[in-house]
Amino acid sequence: MQTPTIAESRPEAVPPSQPSSKEQAQATGQWHNFNIIRRNGAVVGFEPSKIAIAMTKAFLAVNGGQGAASARVRELVDQLTSQVVNALVRNRPSGGTFHIEEIQDQVELALMRSGEHDVARAYVLYREKRSQERARAGQQEPAVEKSTLNVNDNGTMRPLDLAKLRTTILEASQGLPIEIDVDGILKETVKNLYDGIPVDEVYKSAILSARAMVETDPAYSQVTAGLLLHTIRKEVLGQEVAQSAMNEGYAEYFPRFIKAGIENSLLDNKLSQFDLPRLGRALKAERDLQFNYLGLQTLYDRYFLHVRGRRIELPQVFFMRVAMGLALNEIDREARAIEFYEILSSFDFMSSTPTLFNSGTLHSQLSSCYLTTVSDDLEGIYDAIKENALLAKYAGGLGNDWTPVRALRSHIKGTNGESQGVVPFLKVVNDTAVAVNQGGKRKGAVCAYLETWHLDIEEFLELRKNTGDERRRTHDMNTANWIPDLFMKRVMENGDWTLFSPSDVPDLHDKYGTEFEKAYTAYEAKTVSGELPLFKTIPAISLWRKMLSMLFETGHPWLTFKDPCNIRSPQQHVGVVHSSNLCTEITLNTNESEIAVCNLGSVNLAAHLKQDASGQYVLDHEKLQRTIDTAMRMLDNVIDINYYAVSKARNSNVRHRPVGMGVMGFQDCLHLMRVPFASDAAIEFSDRSMEAVCYYAYWASSKLALERGSYASFKGSLWDRGILPQDTLAMLREQRGGYVEIDDSSSLDWDTLRSHIQQNGMRNSNCIAIAPTATISNIVGVSPCIEPTYRNLYVKSNLSGEFTVVNDYLVRDLKERGLWDEVMVADLKYFDGSLARIDRIPADLRELYATAFEVDPQWVVECAARRQKWIDQAQSLNIFMAGVSGKKLDDTYKLAWLRGLKTTYYLRSSGATNAEKSTGRGGELNAVSNGSSSSAAAAAPAAALPEAEVVGAVCTMRPGDEGFEECEACQ
Repeated sequence: MQTPTIAESRPEAVPPSQPSSKEQAQATGQWHNFNIIRRNGAVVGFEPSKIAIAMTKAFLAVNGGQGAASARVRELVDQLTSQVVNALVRNRPSGGTFHIEEIQDQVELALMRSGEHDVARAYVLYREKRSQERARAGQQEPAVEKSTLNVNDNGTMRPLDLAKLRTTILEASQGLPIEIDVDGILKETVKNLYDGIPVDEVYKSAILSARAMVETDPAYSQVTAGLLLHTIRKEVLGQEVAQSAMNEGYAEYFPRFIKAGIENSLLDNKLSQFDLPRLGRALKAERDLQFNYLGLQTLYDRYFLHVRGRRIELPQVFFMRVAMGLALNEIDREARAIEFYEILSSFDFMSSTPTLFNSGTLHSQLSSCYLTTVSDDLEGIYDAIKENALLAKYAGGLGNDWTPVRALRSHIKGTNGESQGVVPFLKVVNDTAVAVNQGGKRKGAVCAYLETWHLDIEEFLELRKNTGDERRRTHDMNTANWIPDLFMKRVMENGDWTLFSPSDVPDLHDKYGTEFEKAYTAYEAKTVSGELPLFKTIPAISLWRKMLSMLFETGHPWLTFKDPCNIRSPQQHVGVVHSSNLCTEITLNTNESEIAVCNLGSVNLAAHLKQDASGQYVLDHEKLQRTIDTAMRMLDNVIDINYYAVSKARNSNVRHRPVGMGVMGFQDCLHLMRVPFASDAAIEFSDRSMEAVCYYAYWASSKLALERGSYASFKGSLWDRGILPQDTLAMLREQRGGYVEIDDSSSLDWDTLRSHIQQNGMRNSNCIAIAPTATISNIVGVSPCIEPTYRNLYVKSNLSGEFTVVNDYLVRDLKERGLWDEVMVADLKYFDGSLARIDRIPADLRELYATAFEVDPQWVVECAARRQKWIDQAQSLNIFMAGVSGKKLDDTYKLAWLRGLKTTYYLRSSGATNAEKSTGRGGELNAVSNGSSSSAAAAAPAAALPEAEVVGAVCTMRPGDEGFEECEACQ
């Protein structure tokens, strides 16, 4: 195999802001800000074209000259080169320096991810061979004398202060449960330096050096965060400040921050009216040390305010800014701001991303979700699209109810023509979501809902397919089925199903339960008599199979259930729930004059466990109640402070005042309690923990009603009638005529709460909704919402870069049993973070740390069903499934309906078997798979879906994929 040398001369490339393709790179010749450090310490220019040469040589070694010259290989090399360049420059938009080993690591990773395992193996073996040859023959060029290195400090050359650098690394390593290899990090840092390097690059090198060790122990993630914190302090404060001096530093800087934010038109001038010295003194610098690297880097990249690219926020300043923005209308603003700051900065509770982005700013769009109903006329349709754009501008996620829009071939009275149906308008919605990208912070996000009886439903199911007429495809938006119970009963009973145009059956849109069933069967009778000529009758099971097949193939439409959302809605006296939201956890009424709005935030369940006398972890009810009392007040405040781009949203939100408090860290709790996810004990904890969260939330809202008054539409609601969410299960069972199988047990004093609500009212029409928490759980450093562990070791890629994620609970257990070593790290990499086939790990640990795709989805559904009993809205419930089959899909989603679930979210799937991997060298950061699938499933009837095929199209994003957090627009 020939030497795959990479990047040793000046390039011709795209500007750093557009490192998206090799062709652009070669065309524009602007890589002058990027350099490479060779193994002898020499610095040369970065030339991306050499990466393509190296990869081509690797293919030559495996496939020979003819194979490597094929069009497929040439195209693949171009794609992989772009991936490598993107990965390298993602965190260095203004330029930077790479070590030759870092580039080769990225090449190796790209080859592995592409499924070219033979080529990757050859590349790995070649690198190892060359390394051994250099070691044996002493051929490595003499290293630069590190002690004589100079650094460029704002144009001034000075010697590198190794002692100071070591002290900085040492400070970042304090208070951790293991002894950190400070000298190892220092040595690796210096290895990547060159004479005249900018001083900022020195600390970037230290961060990269510490980051590379995360896979050896999760504690290195906090070391890396500490080093990043040092660079953030230098950027914000203009000088290097030790963490130990930051209590005084925060107090001194905080008033200056408020002033700067107001002067630069970032912050609301009302913030200057607070007692800023008092708030500055309340900031707790030690809480900076809670962050892991992913959490802090995420805040830095996407949340901290900046002026002309320079950050002006530090972590505790950020949390206080958010708290102040939520306390603007409080009587004792300072006390409330400090109260809000306490639960945010301690990670007990975290507001949703729009609130974190915009609280205290001039555009305080703090709400997460908007639900709209689209009317059946051209003006209404385009008004709805305009409203989408306005609401998405400041980070709102959208759910659109398109059921009222007439179907294809329906008569249009005004033009005496035929309708083109729903689909062409959805293409416009799709393109609007792409165009309005929330200020570049994350992608615009919308989900379209359609009821299962709509005559366009079959074409709606195919919107996300990669084949067919592109004018009738929507690749950038989400879709969801809004399924009546009658359809599910027809599926269960093998009956027929009739499709209608809503222009012929307009009342079906607003009916549910037995009323819907009566009206629907009457319309079916009219098709028989000839009174309704436009319809289609098909076997219900055939449509169900197509729904599951499209879910398997494209990840859409999601399956959501209309009747439980309405029958169990506290607000059924004033309207109908016509859809859910972008992430399927919000179930609020909409109509042509009301846009439903929901404000989100999540309690960190893991922070509310305590050890009892026996050392077992149990729920800390006292702390949980305190946190929820404060959190509900914060969420209620959002309603009055929020910026509303559309008056219909303001009117609805002020009238009903819904909020959606959720949870995260459920899997962390199970790990602390030593409870496997796939167990009855996990189902019981799901039941009891959610009961407690809902109990305290409903109490908090009722107490707020005493202080502030009930929401305007309280009279006549289920709350007012003494009917609580768990009581509505009987109503659902009655309306369905059975088909509801769920445990009804409870453990808290609900009768006293019921009486309090009837006597004093509720401040909020709805209180609980479990959102995905994809990003805020990263900030806090816990597992997302209610999901099982994705993998025990993997690389997470997002807009902030690539991050090795290691299950620290597992590492702790393996250390206690003497099993944590380099071989274990290599095994975890090889088996994609799964313990199932690592024989030396005891069976109890394999069960406890089973990953999402190893937990049968029925356990996930059962846990969710126990939660849904208590929740007045819904939950974002991802279904993880290994080895997808038609029967497994059928069983899982039927079970979800039978257990009374209101909605489901993504189907996330993996193959039943793993592809063989090449053996890599231990220790590389990027040697871990990120979980991307290697092939897409072909369309197939659900009953015949393959049992052991790798599925790549089942969901558009996975927890390890770049942009995963950005597709979860709620949080």
